[in-house]
Amino acid sequence: MKKIRITAIRKVEHRDLSAMYENPIEHTCDIEEGTTFISVGGQKPEELCESAWGSMSYFVTELANGGGNFYGGWMKNPHSAMISCNNGFRPVSFYIVDTN
Repeated sequence: MKKIRITAIRKVEHRDLSAMYENPIEHTCDIEEGTTFISVGGQKPEELCESAWGSMSYFVTELANGGGNFYGGWMKNPHSAMISCNNGFRPVSFYIVDTN
């Protein structure tokens, strides 16, 4: 089964948007830049949050099944993708790449 490496490349926090629109919460995203996850056969890594997985699952599954060259080749490596989670207050950008 193909292994796909998922690496948190950048995490941004929009404090102004949080102050304007978000209810106060105690626990926010724990992912730190440099954190790496491995998907085996296109499956969600256990430690990865559902929100991030929802944003990237299509790309991980496609790479795990030999696909790539997304959107006509926007990535230098056709067997990779750069995807951000859908958290509008604290988005994390992930580099997803076929390790085979």
